[in-house]
Amino acid sequence: MSPAHRTRDIERQAGYLKPEHCVPPPPRSGAGSMWFIRDGCGITCAVITWFLVFYAEFVVMFVMLLPARSAAYSLFNGLLFSSLAFLALASHAKAMCTDPGAVPKGNATKEFIESLQLKPGQVVYKCPKCCSIKPDRAHHCSVCKRCIKKMDHHCPWVNNCVGEKNQKYFVLFTMYIALISFHALLMVAFHFVFCFEEDWKKCGAFSPPATVVLLILLCFEGLLFLIFTAVMFGTQVHSICSDETGIEQLKKEERRWAKRSKWMNMKVVFGHPFSIAWLSPFASPDYGKADVYQYIV
Repeated sequence: MSPAHRTRDIERQAGYLKPEHCVPPPPRSGAGSMWFIRDGCGITCAVITWFLVFYAEFVVMFVMLLPARSAAYSLFNGLLFSSLAFLALASHAKAMCTDPGAVPKGNATKEFIESLQLKPGQVVYKCPKCCSIKPDRAHHCSVCKRCIKKMDHHCPWVNNCVGEKNQKYFVLFTMYIALISFHALLMVAFHFVFCFEEDWKKCGAFSPPATVVLLILLCFEGLLFLIFTAVMFGTQVHSICSDETGIEQLKKEERRWAKRSKWMNMKVVFGHPFSIAWLSPFASPDYGKADVYQYIV
C-alpha cells in the first residue's frame, strides 16, 4: 500500500482527530479587523518594497520630469507614473492586510465536529499544527501558522500568504509594479538621449555625476523588478486560468474539484461580472454564494 493510502487510512480513524486536545476556537474577528502577520523578514521586505517605489517616484519627478522643457511631457508622464505607483502601493497594502482565507484556528473540537453532522463513511481532515479542520485544497503555512484556503504560496514581499481572498490584490500588485518599472525604463532612456544631445548641467537640479548615479540605480531597479513581477504576473494568471495553485502544481496533487472554463476561473478570483473594478485594489471581488468551508471529503 502506498504512503498516501496509509496516511488516508490513519486519518479515517476516529481517534486521529483527538478533538479533546484542541482548545475552543477563538472568537471570529469582525469584518473590519485588519489582518497582519508579525514576521520580521516579511515586514522588512514590505518596507523595502515601499522604499523602492518612493525612490523611483523621487527620481522620476525630481531628476527627469521637473527639469524637462516640455510641460505637457512632464505633466502627462508625472500623472501616469504617480497614478500607477499609487495603485501598486494600494494593491500591496490590500494584499498584505487582507485575510488570505485562514481557516478558524482550533476549530477541531468535539462540538464543531458534531455540528458537521457527518454521515457514515465521510472523512474530515485535521491539521495537527493549528488544530483546525482543513477544508479541501487548504494548506498549512508555517509563517502565518494557519491553514489557508487555496494557498498559492507565502510571499515575503507582501508579508502574507497569497490565497483565496487576496489573490486578486497580489496579481494587481505584480501588474502595476511591472507597468511602472517599464514606464520608468522608457523615461530613463529618453532622458539619457536628451542629456547626451544637450548640456548635462541643464538636465536637472543635481550635478551630472549624481544624476547619472540616480538614473543608473533606477534603471537597475526597474529592470530587475520588471522581469520579476512580469514573470510572477504571468505565473499567477496561468495558475488562475488552470485553477491550480502553486502548491498543488509543485506537489502534483490529484485534481478532485470541478473543472471550469478559464474565463469562469478569472471571475472567481476577480469578481462577477467583468468590470473596470477588476483593475481596482479598492473593489472587493464578489465570490457569490460558494461554500468556503468544504470540510467533508
